[in-house]
Amino acid sequence: MDIFKSHALTAAGPATDILPVIPNDADDLPLAASALYVEEGGTLSVVTIRNQTRTVVVGDLALLPVGICRVRATGTTATGIHALVIA
Repeated sequence: MDIFKSHALTAAGPATDILPVIPNDADDLPLAASALYVEEGGTLSVVTIRNQTRTVVVGDLALLPVGICRVRATGTTATGIHALVIA
């Protein structure tokens, strides 16, 4: 049963799917993420939906609620990264 069926999809959520992320310096995610979930903490190097490259350190089981279009391989040490997407 889809309790969100009558709700409009918005960046405020909820996400409609969660996709595994393989960091890549050249390619964007297939869908922009409204947030990232990280299983094992470390450094994340990302490109935001405003085309800004940012580097942040996150802990284990972190949720980073920022619009992300790319997770860069260079500079990323965190693992188990998942993109929360709205599609």
